[in-house]
Amino acid sequence: MTPAAVLVLVGLWIQGFTGASASLDDALKPGHHDGPERQNLLHGPLNADRLRAACPDYTYYSSSPHRPLSEGPLGLPFQRPSPPCRTFSSPLVEDVIQDITKRMQDKDLARIFENAFPNTLDTTVRWHQDGTEKPKKHGTHRGQKHDGSWEGPQSFIVTGDIDAEWLRDSTNQLAQYQPLAKKDKKIEKLILGAINTQAEFVIESPYCNAFQPPPPSRLPYTQNGQFDVVHPTYEPAVVFECKYELDSLAHFLALSNQFYKSTGSTAFLTPRWHAALTTLLRVLDKQAEPTFDPETGRYVKNEYTFQRRTNTGTETLNLAGIGNPLNGGTGLIRSAFRPSDDATILGFYIPANAMMAVELKRTSEMLRSAGRQSEFAKDLRRRGEELEKAVWEHGVVETKKYGKVFAYEVDGYGSTIIMDDANIPSLLALPVLGFVDVSDETYQNTRKMILQREGNPYYLHGKAFRGIGGPHIGLQNAWPMSVLLEAMTSTNDTEIMDNLMMVRNVSRLGLVHESISVIRTSAYTRSWFAWANSVFAQTILDLARRKPHVIFGEGAEPYDIEA
Repeated sequence: MTPAAVLVLVGLWIQGFTGASASLDDALKPGHHDGPERQNLLHGPLNADRLRAACPDYTYYSSSPHRPLSEGPLGLPFQRPSPPCRTFSSPLVEDVIQDITKRMQDKDLARIFENAFPNTLDTTVRWHQDGTEKPKKHGTHRGQKHDGSWEGPQSFIVTGDIDAEWLRDSTNQLAQYQPLAKKDKKIEKLILGAINTQAEFVIESPYCNAFQPPPPSRLPYTQNGQFDVVHPTYEPAVVFECKYELDSLAHFLALSNQFYKSTGSTAFLTPRWHAALTTLLRVLDKQAEPTFDPETGRYVKNEYTFQRRTNTGTETLNLAGIGNPLNGGTGLIRSAFRPSDDATILGFYIPANAMMAVELKRTSEMLRSAGRQSEFAKDLRRRGEELEKAVWEHGVVETKKYGKVFAYEVDGYGSTIIMDDANIPSLLALPVLGFVDVSDETYQNTRKMILQREGNPYYLHGKAFRGIGGPHIGLQNAWPMSVLLEAMTSTNDTEIMDNLMMVRNVSRLGLVHESISVIRTSAYTRSWFAWANSVFAQTILDLARRKPHVIFGEGAEPYDIEA
């Protein structure tokens, strides 16, 4: 091995234990170790692929602290990979980090933002092509297709420590970069690629929630370790998991709508995108059907069924994979699973229906504004308005203590589930989704209810932490994501700061975990969970615009990333 190769690998090794990256960066600078030595790493050219192969696994890297530490009282670590180990980069993102962190008074919060805001780009862009490459022929299990599939920019965004893409997670992971797409062509191509890739996934398996690397990437696929029997069937080389979650389809629309709002570009409005939208609408129609025929009363088996061999009830659907009966005439749409990947108890999951109503209307407006398919746009608006009406008519219930509130799940027969879960979409997130204004009376009643132990069985409170959790992890772990949503839906400065401090104090590794034990903060799940880091970044950006004095100090001017 050459001296240059040794220097680079030692730099990466040091980074893996200390976070230092100077030696690696120096080794890559022009003029440093020029000559044949610098051009040979592991008997090959000194290129990005070879360097990345030498980078530490971020699952392990993120689970221990690295220097330099923040200047705040907690001394939080710097957890970003060294530049050659990052999966995507943007100078504009680095500018935002500098702009925000230099203004923030709390240097520990600033360090979390420094780690969290770029976390998706740093660590989860597993594959991206910008559309300028010459298309490569690729055979798949389906044989070669000539229908436009996988053409143009493509982006495969994994959730973090699981090597698969969730439609919901990836949309939320990219959300904080959407306003930058109009200024940065690289980010624009990345998000355009993400839309195109999601469109292919929706066309292929619209009932599925998580996907394997795209065939053109030539990346290996993995098994999820489960034994599932699902209808419609799917191809394991394409699908990682096939839990039908209504919000996954809503997030596909959200990714497109956010992109259009930020850039005004219609580059994603391809025949493949329209095919995905048509496929999505067919699923909505099928999942709006009742369990029993309204005229004959005969049982009608749902098109989607899911059974998993498991001893955990929330991981499968009862009644041989069908789920509990749902009534007709509500206008609501069934969701077999929640955004936590837990099975619904009553299949009309209200937060997902609310989100879908919003995104259908936004898609309608987007198509109308873009001058595309006016009649189709009218149909989407009708669907969105009818679904919104259905949520208000069937998803709002009267409670003795809190008045009118949004239910979490209903079945159309009068049964309701009163609770909330940390995962988005949630009842707490309804204003963030755009379904209601934060001042809406029904929402405020609901918010009060779900942020109390007396009103929400999954509002967990202990000596170390508190917040909304859910059945996915258990009864002693709350999710920081819910505490951040509490801050984003609050107008009270004290409440907001309390929420930020609570998340700060349990993020000792400088990143936001999936969940934290309310008894002992050292007990957490997932050191690398990009979605949670994105929600933290979005919270800071929201406050920078809406309440700059809370994080920047009295008299601070608003900071708007879209400006």
